[in-house]
Formats: sequence, C-alpha cells, structure tokens
Amino acid sequence: MPDMLVNLLKLPPLEPVLEAMRRASIVVRRAAPYESSRVRRFIERHFTEAWADEIGVGYANKPVSIYLAIRDGEVIGFSAYECTRRGFFGPTGVADSERGKGVGKALLLASLHGLAQMGYAYGIIGGVGPAEFYARTVGATLIPDSTPGVYADPLSTPAPRDGAEPPR
Repeated sequence: MPDMLVNLLKLPPLEPVLEAMRRASIVVRRAAPYESSRVRRFIERHFTEAWADEIGVGYANKPVSIYLAIRDGEVIGFSAYECTRRGFFGPTGVADSERGKGVGKALLLASLHGLAQMGYAYGIIGGVGPAEFYARTVGATLIPDSTPGVYADPLSTPAPRDGAEPPR
C-alpha cells in the first residue's frame, strides 16, 4: 500500500469536529499511560498485534502521541503518530460498529494537528488503506513509488547473498 503526503498547514479546524463527537456522546482525547493495557487489548481484538506493538512507542513519547475515541467508558477507536517513523501518522482504527459516524475523521484530525503542533509542515500517512478518505478529509496525495515503504516486513526479507549487512 502506498504512502500519502498531507499539508499540515491547511488542515481543517479540529474543535468543530470534537464538538460534534461530544454531541454524539463520544470523547476524543489524548491517551494516558495508565490505560495502555486496555488500549492494547482493544487493538489486538479489533486489528493486529503489530499495531498494538507499534503504539507502544506512542506511549513512550512525551506527550503521548495517541488519541482515543471513547463512548460510555469503552475505547471505540484510536489513532497514533510519531510511532514507526518521525512525521508519520498511524496506525489508526475504529471498531466496525462505530464506523461511518465521523470517529475516524476526528481521530485523524486530532493526530495530524498533533504533528503540526510539533512543528511539522507536512505529515506522511504510511501504508494507507482508504486513500479516498484521506484525500477527501485532509487533502492527502499519494506519494509515487512509496510501496512497500517503511512497512516492508524485515523479518521476511532475505539477507543479501554477499554476506553484507542489509541497508538500514
């Protein structure tokens, strides 16, 4: 899957989206370190263990670079940034039962505004699935020749035949 580039200087405002979530009884906020186990279980149950591993870096960042969507005390979605690489958005996911309600948009904007607050002018959405969503929501554009990008599986990549160290 390709990567996408986002101009963080032209992001839509965040507060109206957060207010719409509040009206729908959904809180979108930065994650706290003491809830990392619950969030990890949510991600492993609804998505992948690799994503749960990836957000561990987000919990180590100061401030934490993970946002949560919560309804009635339960995690229904998450987004992260600055986890696999600097300036990268992701991973992100919303429970199947909560899709189509604006939760993904709110999480995306919260995280991208987080990248902008760090001083980035542009952000990268790595290994995108729903490219149309990102293009429509934040004007993201595909980065040519960006597959497989940083998400190539190094554990399954064969070592060079000449015995040299693989590139880093």
